[in-house]
Amino acid sequence: MNIYAVILAAGKGTRMKSDKPKVLHEVLYKPMVQHVVDELKKVGVSKTIVVVGHGADEVKEALAGQNVEFALQAQQLGTGHAVLQAKSLLEGKEGLTLVLNGDAPLIQASTLQALIKTHLDNGHSATMMTCVLPETTPFGRIIRDENGQVVCITEYKDATEEERKILEMNAGEYCFDNKYLFDGLKQLTPNNAQNEYYITDLAKVMGGMGLKVGTHIIDNFNEVGGINDRVSLAEANEILRDRINREHLLNGVTMIDPKTTYIGRDVVIGQDTIIEPGCILKGNTVIGNHCHIGPYCEFTNVEVKDNVEIKFSVISDSIVESGTDIGPYARLRTNCHIKENVHIGNFVEMKKTTFGKGAKAAHLSYIGDAVVGERVNIGCGTITCNYDGANKFQTIIEDDAFVGCNTNLVAPVTVGKGAFVAAGSTIIDEVEEDAFAVARGRQYNKKGYARVLEAKRLAIKAKKNK
Repeated sequence: MNIYAVILAAGKGTRMKSDKPKVLHEVLYKPMVQHVVDELKKVGVSKTIVVVGHGADEVKEALAGQNVEFALQAQQLGTGHAVLQAKSLLEGKEGLTLVLNGDAPLIQASTLQALIKTHLDNGHSATMMTCVLPETTPFGRIIRDENGQVVCITEYKDATEEERKILEMNAGEYCFDNKYLFDGLKQLTPNNAQNEYYITDLAKVMGGMGLKVGTHIIDNFNEVGGINDRVSLAEANEILRDRINREHLLNGVTMIDPKTTYIGRDVVIGQDTIIEPGCILKGNTVIGNHCHIGPYCEFTNVEVKDNVEIKFSVISDSIVESGTDIGPYARLRTNCHIKENVHIGNFVEMKKTTFGKGAKAAHLSYIGDAVVGERVNIGCGTITCNYDGANKFQTIIEDDAFVGCNTNLVAPVTVGKGAFVAAGSTIIDEVEEDAFAVARGRQYNKKGYARVLEAKRLAIKAKKNK
C-alpha cells in the first residue's frame, strides 16, 4: 500500500518575530520541517509533498536533496486550501495520505504508524488525530452524534459555549484515503469566522459523502502541538532533549548532567561512554563504546571510534580512531582523519589533515592540509604554512619524523621518514629521509653588550619622564 504525505509549511509565523520562515527555525540543531520529513522516512512514505508559501525558496533550499516535492500556496487561504495545492501531484492515486504540520517537530514515527493502524483497522476514510485537553484550550472540538460517530470538527472561534465544553480536541494531524481526499477538498467553503477553507470541515463533508470518519486519540499533545513563538520553540528544545537523552541513558550511556547535554536526533552513542556536562553533539555524529567525552565538547558530523577521550574541544566533519586522546581546547575541522593512539593536546588546530597512528601534537600548533605519518612528534608552536593568499598547499611529514618547537613548514614541502627538524626552523625545501634540518640564523654573543642596551633603555625612559 502506498502512503503519501502532505506537510503544511506555507505560514509566515508572525509571532516568531523573524525574517526566517517559521518551519526553518531549529529544534536541536535541525529545522522543524526537517524533523517531520525524517520521521516520515521512518514510516516508509512513498511521496512527500511540502506545501510552501512564505519564504518558499528558503524552505526548498533547506530541504534540497531530501527526496521531497513542493507545491506552492501563493495566497494563504487556510489549511484545506493548502492541501488542495498538492492536487496535481496526488489526485487519483491509490493509497493513504497523511496531512501533517511543518511546525510540529516532536512528532514520532511510532505515533504516525499508530494513526495509520487505527485508520485501517476501523475502515475509516478519514481519521483525525485528537487529544483530550483542558476546556480553556482554543482548539477545534470533535462533535459526535448520539452513536459516537464523528459529525464534524468545530473550530474554537466558531464553537458555541456548549461545544467549547467538549474536551476531545483536534490535534491537527490527519490520515485520509487519498482517492476521497481531493473530492472532499473541492467541496469546502470559507463560511467561518476566518473566511478560510478549513481542512477540519472534511469531517462533515466526507461524512456527507457516506464515508466513515473517525479519530485516533493520543496521550501526549506535545508531539503535535505547533510552535508559534520563541517560548514554545525553547520548550520544544527541552522536551526533545529530555526524550533523546533518556533513550541514550536507557541504552547504556552515562550522562553526568542530562539537563546541560544537548544531543541531536540522529546522533549514535555506544555503551559505557561517558558524556560530561555542557556537551553539544549534533549532525550525523557517531561515538563508539567506552569513550569519555567532555566537558564542553561540540561535535558536528564526527565519527569517534572506541576508547577515545576528548575534552573541551570542537570537532567537525572528521574521524577519530580508537585509543586517541584530544584536548583540552583542540579544534579539528573539515575532513581530518586522526588515526589510532594519537595524542592531540591543548590549543592544537587541524584542518583537512590525516594524522598517523601514534603521532603527537602536544600543544599550540596548526596543522592544515597535511599528511602526517606514524609516530611523528610535532613540537610546540609548529605551523604548516599552507596558504599563500590565494591557494592551499600540502605538507607531508613521513613516519618517525621529529619536528622541533616553533617550526614553520612552508608548503608544499615534505619532511622525510626519520628526519629531524631543529627548533625554530623555517623549512622551505624537502628534508630527506633521516636528515637533520636547521633553517635559522646563526647565533652571535656580544660580551657585555646587555649592559649597553640597559643603559640605552634607561636613558630613553629618563628623557620621556622630563
